[in-house]
Amino acid sequence: MASGGLQLLGFVLAFLGWIGIIISTAMPQWKMASYAGDNIVTAQALYEGLWMSCAMQSTGQIQCKVYDSLLKLESTLQATRALMVAAILLGLVAIFVAVTGMKCMKCMEDDQVKKMRMAVFGGVIFLIAGLAALVATSWYGNRVARAFYDPFTPVNTRFEFGSALFIGWAAASLAILGGAFLCCSCPRRETSYPPTRGYPKNAPSTGKDYV
Repeated sequence: MASGGLQLLGFVLAFLGWIGIIISTAMPQWKMASYAGDNIVTAQALYEGLWMSCAMQSTGQIQCKVYDSLLKLESTLQATRALMVAAILLGLVAIFVAVTGMKCMKCMEDDQVKKMRMAVFGGVIFLIAGLAALVATSWYGNRVARAFYDPFTPVNTRFEFGSALFIGWAAASLAILGGAFLCCSCPRRETSYPPTRGYPKNAPSTGKDYV
């Protein structure tokens, strides 16, 4: 029962992490820059994500533009895209594999060993998906930090971490933690022997047993 609860907890955490990875990938706030200038009326916030860039005026109006060409993008941005999409696809595969091996499901009930292996294999895929998302977000964040502290970067074009990065870090951590729980939910295989039957001892015969 304890391993079943740990298995369910791991799946829920990994699933929430997978949802967070999708949200982080779709959000345009991977990096943001706020520049007020000399006049606060002209203040605007700039956002850049994996798929588009947005500008929000002080009036609340938001304008977004999708990147025109894939080939014109930086190699780091293309690699971040690839890692995040790979994390989403791996998470989708991990969901189907882990569900098959869950103890609360009736699939493969005739072979409990293979069923447990499926759950562990799903946890391993969740671990890989979480690591891919963690590498992508950390790589992107490192590039933003290096550009921010670069003295040759103009002040009005310096970007900071966006909310999508923090969501991505949290989601990757949940996916890794959930995958680890799924891997640890498999109980150790111990050699079990059938219990020995106790044979009733013959009671000493007395003369009263015979008529």
